[in-house]
Amino acid sequence: MAKAATTKKKPATKTAAKKPTAKKTAAKKAASSAATKKTAAKKPATSKAAAAKKPAAKKPAAKKPAAKKPAAKKAAPSKPAAAKPAAKKPAAKAEKLEFAKDDFVVYPTHGVGQVTGIENHEIAGEKLKLFVISFERERMTLKVPISKVSESGLRKLSSRKVIDTALKTLKGRVRIKRTMWSRRAQEYDAKINSGDPVAIAEVVRDLHRGEDQPDQSYSERQMYQAALDRLSRELAAVDKIDPEAAVEKVEGILAS
Repeated sequence: MAKAATTKKKPATKTAAKKPTAKKTAAKKAASSAATKKTAAKKPATSKAAAAKKPAAKKPAAKKPAAKKPAAKKAAPSKPAAAKPAAKKPAAKAEKLEFAKDDFVVYPTHGVGQVTGIENHEIAGEKLKLFVISFERERMTLKVPISKVSESGLRKLSSRKVIDTALKTLKGRVRIKRTMWSRRAQEYDAKINSGDPVAIAEVVRDLHRGEDQPDQSYSERQMYQAALDRLSRELAAVDKIDPEAAVEKVEGILAS
């Protein structure tokens, strides 16, 4: 009877021990679920913080347009630099011309002429400025590019000193070479077309014939008249007298 009582008490102790464990597991589950809820509640905070940080990352991108403003300021000073070449244009206008309107000039192959104007022309796409020269005796108008003045031999009237030297040459001794007339005619023609009043005076002196001297050939008279005309016309322009008066002055010196 005593053994049977002991055996019946053991199962009672086992079941009594199991009940408290079930409560513990339930409590653990409740604690774990509460922990998961806390972590789940914490996640939105992290996402909100991340979302709050993203706009802050966009702020440097907004600074880039501000960096472009100095570039626009640098472009503005370049405009005055481009305007500097335009300031040089007045220097071209201040170009000093060798001759002015109404000036008397000497063209070697045509003698004394007068500048009647300055014209601008475009020839073959190139702009040229030209002196317009009138030769009343020949009834001719000549246009000489300003850039070709020295090359063409166009010059101002001779000075008073040069004209006086030419008049003294007329009083000198006649020098006629003993060569054929064709050879001498070439030399005389070259002197006349040189435009040098002293050289032209030499031709006038050598070809002049007085009343007591033998007659000249037709070509000699033609050459003499051409040289006399060139010299007297420049003398008239320098002395500001009529060409006829200048011719008489030259012939008077030759006769003396």
